[in-house]
Amino acid sequence: MEVRDCLISAPGKAILHGEHAVVHGKVALAVSLNLRTYLKLKARSDGKVCINLPNIDTFVCWELSELKQLTSSSEEIQRLDAELVKRLRKFIGVTNENLDSSASAILAFLYIYLSLFGSGDMPSLTMSVWSELPTGAGLGSSAAYSVCLAAAFLCATGNIPTPLKEWEQTGRWCQEDLELINSWAFQGEKIIHGNPSGVDNAVGTWGGMLRFLAGKIIPLSRVPLLRILLTNTKVPRSTKVLVARVKDKINKFPSVMIPVLDSVDAISCTCEKVLTEMTCEPITGDHYNILEELIDINQHHLNVIGVGHPSLDMLCQVTAARGLHSKLTGAGGGGCGITLLRPETDSTTVQGTMKDLRDCGYDCWETSIGGPGVQQHFPSSVKEEIMEVLNRY
Repeated sequence: MEVRDCLISAPGKAILHGEHAVVHGKVALAVSLNLRTYLKLKARSDGKVCINLPNIDTFVCWELSELKQLTSSSEEIQRLDAELVKRLRKFIGVTNENLDSSASAILAFLYIYLSLFGSGDMPSLTMSVWSELPTGAGLGSSAAYSVCLAAAFLCATGNIPTPLKEWEQTGRWCQEDLELINSWAFQGEKIIHGNPSGVDNAVGTWGGMLRFLAGKIIPLSRVPLLRILLTNTKVPRSTKVLVARVKDKINKFPSVMIPVLDSVDAISCTCEKVLTEMTCEPITGDHYNILEELIDINQHHLNVIGVGHPSLDMLCQVTAARGLHSKLTGAGGGGCGITLLRPETDSTTVQGTMKDLRDCGYDCWETSIGGPGVQQHFPSSVKEEIMEVLNRY
C-alpha cells in the first residue's frame, strides 16, 4: 500500500480558569495555544517504517516484516487493546511501568499505526514530528502529538478524506471526521498517560475554547483570539501531589474551601460570558478590564487552595510591574503561567517583560490563545524553519 505525503499540525493547550476546581465538579475552561506540533508523513519504497522525533532526539526504523508479526485485527476505539499494548511494550524493550518520553511516543505511534493498518496492506513510511511546545510542561504536547498521529493515519487509510482544497493553504475536517480523530488521539493519550481526562486531545482536535464539566467536554463555537505571554518557570511539579494537597485542604476545612471552589467556578462562567460577548459585539477596554480582574482573583484563589509557588509569585510580580496580569495555568506548584496582553500593549513592553522573565531563568513565548485545532497544510503555509527540520529525514 502506498500513502500520500501529508503535513498536519495541532495546537497545545492551556487552562484559562478552573484548575483543580474541575476535579470537584466545577467548570474549567481550556484553550488552544498557538504553539503547534507539526507532523510530516512521507512515503517510502524500501519496506521500512520510521519515526523521527527531533525534539527528544529519537529516530527509529523497523522492517515491515517485523511489524506484520505484531498486527492487530481490532479497530476498536472505545477501549485500549491491552494485548496489543503488551506485545508492543515487549517489542520495544520496555519492562518497567514508567515510560520515558521517547518510549511513550514510539508506543503510541506503533499502536495507532498497527490498529489502523494491521488488518490490511501496511505501508512503508517515515513520520517526522517537531513541536514548538516544551515537553513535560503541562501544555498538551503529548496530546497534540497524538492528534497529529491520528489525523495522519486516518487520512492515509482513507477513513477520513483530505480536507485541503487546491486554492487553500490549510484545511480543516468536518465535525464527524474530527470526532474520529479525537477518539484515536484519546487512545494515544491513554498509552502515554494511563488515565487522561480527554481535555488535552479535545483541545488539540477542535482548538478554540472548551468547557469541561463533570466529564463532559463542550467545544465553544466562537472565541476571540487573545494575545498572551506564556512562561515556563521550569520548576518541576507533580500533578498527583498537588491534587492530593487540594483534596486534603477541602477535607480539613470544608466550610472554608468549598466556597473558594464555588468562586473559581463563578470566575470560569463569568469569563466564558465575557469571551462570548467579545465575539458578538465590538471589543472594548472594559472587556479586557474584566478579564484582567478575573485573572488576578483566580490567581489569589489558587494560592489559597495550596497550588501556588514562589516562582509563580515572581512571575506575577514581574509582569505587574509593567501593568500586566498573570496567573498559573495547569496544576500549579511551578510549571507554567499565562499573561494577558491587550491589543494596545506595545512591543517595547512585551519585549521588556520577556527579558525580565528570562532574567529570572524562565522560558517565555509571545503567542495567542483560541486558535484553530488540527489542520492539514500545504508546505508553503508552514514557516521555513519548521519545514527545514521536518525535511531532514
